[in-house]
Amino acid sequence: MSIDVLSPADEPESDPGTDELLRVDRLRIRYRAGDGPVTALDGASLTVRRGEVVALVGESGSGKSTLAHAMIGLLGDTGDITGGTITFAGRRVDTGSERALRRLRGLQVGFVPQDPGLSLNPVRRIGDQVAEALRVHRLDDRHGALARATELLSEVGLDRPELRATQYPHELSGGQRQRVLIAIALACGPDLIIADEPTSALDATVARRVLDRLAERTAARGTAVLLITHDLAMAAERADRLVVLRAGSVVETGRTAEVLGKPRHPYTRQLLGAAPALTSPDVARRAAVLDGSPLLTVRDVHKLFRTGSGSTVTAVDGVDFELGRGETLSLVGESGSGKSTTARIVMRLTDPDRGEVVFDGQELTRARAGRLRALRRRFQVVYQNPYSSLDPRLRVGSVIEEPLRAYGIGNRKARQERVAELLEQVALPATYARRRPAELSGGQRQRVAIARALALRPELLVLDEPVSALDASVQAQILELLDELQTELRLSYLFISHDLAVVRRISDRVAVMRYGRIVESGTTAEIFGNPRHDYTRELLAAIPKPAFTVHIPPETTSGPDTAGLS
Repeated sequence: MSIDVLSPADEPESDPGTDELLRVDRLRIRYRAGDGPVTALDGASLTVRRGEVVALVGESGSGKSTLAHAMIGLLGDTGDITGGTITFAGRRVDTGSERALRRLRGLQVGFVPQDPGLSLNPVRRIGDQVAEALRVHRLDDRHGALARATELLSEVGLDRPELRATQYPHELSGGQRQRVLIAIALACGPDLIIADEPTSALDATVARRVLDRLAERTAARGTAVLLITHDLAMAAERADRLVVLRAGSVVETGRTAEVLGKPRHPYTRQLLGAAPALTSPDVARRAAVLDGSPLLTVRDVHKLFRTGSGSTVTAVDGVDFELGRGETLSLVGESGSGKSTTARIVMRLTDPDRGEVVFDGQELTRARAGRLRALRRRFQVVYQNPYSSLDPRLRVGSVIEEPLRAYGIGNRKARQERVAELLEQVALPATYARRRPAELSGGQRQRVAIARALALRPELLVLDEPVSALDASVQAQILELLDELQTELRLSYLFISHDLAVVRRISDRVAVMRYGRIVESGTTAEIFGNPRHDYTRELLAAIPKPAFTVHIPPETTSGPDTAGLS
């Protein structure tokens, strides 16, 4: 029978006098699927004490988000708790009614979801969305809730909070939207904040500011934080304790310094060995030896955008660079620095207002129709999110074959043979051609996206945040794959990333962008070893740095990406 309050735990596992806030005990969860039940959690246990920061780490598909959603009753219609208990502040959550769970969410437990682009209502003003939590829980009237919402926006570090409260989500940057989500989570003064990958889409400096602000606000109230992340360096810097999850089971837990200083489980050691922020060598990758004329030249490119109010914003302001054959050049900088706009201009997806782009001696900015289409066969793009860049209705074989059909290359049999060849190049079995994207892990989907980009045998790949949505071990696999493909096919990469550890791992040269301009460029060793510009030094200072020695096991490899469902 349904009840309106959370039921007291039948057999509390801890002394009521302790400061334990959340206990998950031997939790088992499975999802109902068309081809049979799928086990997502298999006896997972963890605790969070008041005022403590606990980091939950593990690969995509390990059950991290399932565990978070179960804690606040958001498993969905296909998820079932088949064993174990969830206890919050001494009361059972897993047997609570929907009415009780609605009161728990927001009032006692705040939730910061991963993607601010999907988590905010695009047609409601920011202030109204922050105020909603206060009104739903009847903590304030409409006028008071809006006033408090503006205060919260200020508390999480947003400039001009009165203006931000009147704006819509699309008018804010990614970092600003993420701070709005934190304001919503903090609105009712909860005892626990669950933050699910809160900075995975943010650059290093914005991520640090967002996490600093979250830490300040939670420390002021003694709020506990459960930080779900694939960024081990961030977990090492921020968490008091670490919980390592693999295939639905906790394989290691303890004080962060102990777990990362002396990891006991092979899986923990594998994660550590794959984390670029913790494993970057003292000497960065040696720049490629270039010969002949550059493949790509960008000269004095400018781009202005007009806003809805009629004013203009400078996105790119006089950018110059060259990219050699077989070389990797990375563009780095904060959100809004002009990296992606520059990439779109290179791909002729956006026209510059001034300047020129020259590809293999041919001017792209003035190329039209058939000539531009012919040139586009020679450069392709791989986007950030493997979940949204593949058509979910198509099978993998059709996804990869699509560019070949578009350019009328080969007959059906020849195209299928090319698809099999491409799958082999990206280390996926040929049988995956019959699968749909939803049946692949995140890393496997990104391999499919790379295979599609290679279908027309391009010379240049524009890689726009290609690994930021992936966990550390899968990141390492994709970066190794890109290295192998570059050597084998002599590809040039224009690599865009906010993750400086990844940039250091893969780049020959680095160009640092700020406010639409390149403020510093040089070899990777020069940029990371002897930065000249204050802004470059600020970016490097924002890389998470644990206050203890992390033990990187020798000869640790991440292994093939054979994970199942993400």
